[in-house]
Amino acid sequence: MPVYRDEAVVLRTHKLGEADRIVTLLTRRHGKVRAVAKGVRRTGSKFGARLEPFMVADLQLYEGRSLDVVTQAESLGSYGAEITQDYAAYTAANAMVEAADKLTEAEGSLQQYLLLVGALRSLARAEHGVGLTLDSYLLRALALAGWAPSFQDCARCGKTGDHTAVVVQLGGVVCDDDAPPGTPRIARSTVALLGALLAGDWAFAEAAASVDRNQASGIVAAYTQWHLERGLRSLPHVSRETTTT
Repeated sequence: MPVYRDEAVVLRTHKLGEADRIVTLLTRRHGKVRAVAKGVRRTGSKFGARLEPFMVADLQLYEGRSLDVVTQAESLGSYGAEITQDYAAYTAANAMVEAADKLTEAEGSLQQYLLLVGALRSLARAEHGVGLTLDSYLLRALALAGWAPSFQDCARCGKTGDHTAVVVQLGGVVCDDDAPPGTPRIARSTVALLGALLAGDWAFAEAAASVDRNQASGIVAAYTQWHLERGLRSLPHVSRETTTT
């Protein structure tokens, strides 16, 4: 059977038999892969800890009929321990890997892989606020998947301007002419924050007021749930830190 190597981030795991585990991986070059890691639940396993959720590893696998088999694993990013020590980071990471699982298929996407690894590394190192990191990841992952929201021009007609009406079903902000009756309005500062999160402008995002962060998070959650079939089960459980600005 063909043997191959690839870098991968562990999205989720399932027990198999008494000592094995099925791991779902987002790889750098082979897309999403489901593989069996034999014996990893035994105490003496050489690489069991390297195949836990949120971990990044250099793997050697061989192709199986239905599931590939992991034969070697070397750690590249040990993010699991730091993430699981913080409840807010843990819930955010669960939402991230669930989104990655839904957004990627067998053909894969290098950009999706790099985005997820970067987001998990940022969570583990507490580089930015947990809520900001999650919201930025979700917006950028959806954009890479072909659902880029518009937070500047009207998502329906392309008209430029300071639009404050948001319709997630239409793809973001819309002008007054295209806004359905009763469309909610948000502050321009919230629209600006959403644009910063999509662009990865961390200086602007971290300076945002808590009211804008909370409103932006609600819009990101609604946009994500709208575009992903059956939504994200882990998203309602995300613990949002409170920020006083």
